[in-house]
Amino acid sequence: MAMSAGGDPTETPMSDINTTPLVDVMLVLLIIFLIAVPVVVQAVDVELPKVRFEPTVTKPENVSLSVRGGSEGCEVYWNLTRVSSGELLDRAVEKLKAEIERQGGVDNPNLELPEVHIRGDVNTPYRCIGGTIYTMQSAGFAKVGFISEPEPTGNVQRM
Repeated sequence: MAMSAGGDPTETPMSDINTTPLVDVMLVLLIIFLIAVPVVVQAVDVELPKVRFEPTVTKPENVSLSVRGGSEGCEVYWNLTRVSSGELLDRAVEKLKAEIERQGGVDNPNLELPEVHIRGDVNTPYRCIGGTIYTMQSAGFAKVGFISEPEPTGNVQRM
């Protein structure tokens, strides 16, 4: 049994690929993805806070630390006194215990724990500031904040 290809037997078979079905499939897939992507990508509407310069109210019981990194390592200052990591932890624990006792102990429902305010030099490595935060949180301080210098602007808003 023979198969007839038709036409002249000297003609060679056509070797070009018919790309029309391929283009049709690609267009269908493109339309499906254009419809499906907005359904997959979801976002929760959140209104982010507007940051304004708010002056820090410094209370006498708050701890003021200054941190800077030098060639010889991290330097941490409690007020104006340079302290090592061990001294920082000991001073922080003592300060927190003294403040809790001054306010009537842990049973006081109006107990206000002191805050830690850290001033970090711009060129200080993160490990220095991160280590100071970790030490103060290990001592029991829950509120740790950073003191920064606001951008200089011509407009000063009064609150």
